[in-house]
Amino acid sequence: MRNASRRGSAAVALWVTLATTTVVALVSASAAVAQTPRVEELVSAVVRVKTHINPEGRTVQGLGREREGSGIVIDSAGLVLTIGYLMVEAYAAEVVDNNGRTVPADVVGYDHESGFGLLRAIEPLKLKPMALGKSAEIKEGDPVLVASFGGTAMVAGAYVVAKREFAGSWEYMLEEALFTAPPHPAWSGAALINREGKLVGVGSLIVGEAVSGSDKTPGNMFVPIDQLAPILGDLISAGRKTGPGRPWLGLNTEELRGRLFVSRVTPEGPAEKAGIKRGDVVVGVNGKKPKNLADFYRKVWTQGSAGASIALDVLQDSEVKRLNVKSINRLDHLKLKSTF
Repeated sequence: MRNASRRGSAAVALWVTLATTTVVALVSASAAVAQTPRVEELVSAVVRVKTHINPEGRTVQGLGREREGSGIVIDSAGLVLTIGYLMVEAYAAEVVDNNGRTVPADVVGYDHESGFGLLRAIEPLKLKPMALGKSAEIKEGDPVLVASFGGTAMVAGAYVVAKREFAGSWEYMLEEALFTAPPHPAWSGAALINREGKLVGVGSLIVGEAVSGSDKTPGNMFVPIDQLAPILGDLISAGRKTGPGRPWLGLNTEELRGRLFVSRVTPEGPAEKAGIKRGDVVVGVNGKKPKNLADFYRKVWTQGSAGASIALDVLQDSEVKRLNVKSINRLDHLKLKSTF
């Protein structure tokens, strides 16, 4: 444990050294490059996304009825890629280019597993789309640019400080997310751009622990662009990934001191119907103890697809109980546009 701690401290020290000696230089360089026509044209593909959410939407309480962030134009027909929480359950949307031109947009699709969302402008945007790169080729230590809506003034230099697993409390996990530092202030839907000027990730979160094992390295988490190709056709044609999807329980679970606490139970969701309550502790999935939050998800998802009955062992009222949760597809619980 002491050696692991030392390695973690060394990693943090290395990042701090990089930050103090080279990040400033990178930011200065990117600011200078941002004045060139090439970069100005490149980031013109990053637009403002505004959405209006179904007032009866399941996500209104947590995310609000009016949402705003960035999106990236990825084809000549006005297809805009963004982070899904900006547009899920939207009944209307619009995109705004860096010149202030506003164009209404249709909701195209949403994928809970990756976190991606798609919109399409209803008329040509007259913007050059951003080419897609390969996030698998990105390495820790690589310099990148992070661009949100607002043109070259909202372009910032950063480094990829980690490529690692990410598990979110809302039944969400990426096997290998991209973490960058220093953090960008407008991360939602922002474009992560490699040296070749290609899109390699879409901004999802600001985190306090970009470097694993440290609570002193704030940064951003990006969804890797390689997650898009396998689902793009389905999102465009059907609004969602085809097939039954993963089993969804309707739980928010927080990992604290090695225990998995239920922090929220979705009203009218499968877990609530099974009798799970806020404050319960998940101690097993079908009799097997999860090592951590990511392992909990893996154990649930290997029980079958959406619709499978998931046996959860929970500590409730000082007693361990086995509760069978009839899972569903997350998308079937949302108030999605009828075209989905």
